[in-house]
Amino acid sequence: MTSYSFRCKDIGMDCGFETHADSMDSLMPKITKHAAEAHNIKQIPEDLRKKVTSAIKTMH
Repeated sequence: MTSYSFRCKDIGMDCGFETHADSMDSLMPKITKHAAEAHNIKQIPEDLRKKVTSAIKTMH
């Protein structure tokens, strides 16, 4: 089964946040919630969303 992971460090943030999920649809809400709570980013701009998406790793 494929799973997905994201780390804030991978987009240059000084943050130890890391999350995993079984699908992209499950992963993005976790990232969005963290961005709002930890970084006060209430709405992710398109350029940041692209950066986040490109940093998501796929694990098999």
